[in-house]
Amino acid sequence: MSQLRNILEKFSAGEISIDEAESLLRSSCILEIDDFVKFDLRRELRKGVPEVVFARGKSPEDLIKIVNNVLSQKPYVLISKANEEQITLLKKGISENFKLEIFEKSGTVRVSHKGKHFEKTGGKVGIITAGTSDIPVAEEAKVIAESMGCEVLTSYDVGIAGLHRVFPPLSKMMEAEVDSLIVVAGMEGTLPSIVASLVDIPVVGVPTSTGYGFGGKGLGALITMLQSCVAGLSVVNIDNGFGAGATAALIANRVARYRAKLKTEEGVRK
Repeated sequence: MSQLRNILEKFSAGEISIDEAESLLRSSCILEIDDFVKFDLRRELRKGVPEVVFARGKSPEDLIKIVNNVLSQKPYVLISKANEEQITLLKKGISENFKLEIFEKSGTVRVSHKGKHFEKTGGKVGIITAGTSDIPVAEEAKVIAESMGCEVLTSYDVGIAGLHRVFPPLSKMMEAEVDSLIVVAGMEGTLPSIVASLVDIPVVGVPTSTGYGFGGKGLGALITMLQSCVAGLSVVNIDNGFGAGATAALIANRVARYRAKLKTEEGVRK
């Protein structure tokens, strides 16, 4: 039983007062693991965005300890930017009671209790990449958005080196009425501006560290996106698939809630 549910059941049974329940809920928001981790257990309830474990810089042993502790309190945990060594140890160190999903292209891992379902919210997100080298960052964004309940449509390798490639998939996404778009691009990073100039929904641009020479490692792409004159384009940091996925999913989920509200009100009027 989770700590949150335990507190609520004690309050419901009259075993603790409302003040005691409030105090316990406040203290249970942070999961402290040894002296090096303070994991926010309530971020998803508070913001609609899951807390994610950033794997880069952590030892595989510490990563296993964090994941197992979080899973004692939550139905799932997301890990970003994991390397091969960390993923190998995760395969060995996670109990068979949990489902391990590894998205190797992006280094993203999702570990959940068996039987955990990620319910659909009705939100729709489209993801486009300029090149195949941008796919790992796009896949990270996809996992985040799907974990937040969104349906995700993707189209990869449709950059400006052959700009005609972007129009058919972009048309399909607009016909499917996606609520927001993520456009991932390295090199000079032009594609997000072009896409944003063609659509009437929010676009999140993601520069990637694909590139070389002057402006390489994503700097050229980031500067291009930040200097865009197109309205409706927001930009996250280099290789920040998590930030892009979370932002696009928040937009899509809010739109989905509004659609559901309108549908309910229409039904009441009829």
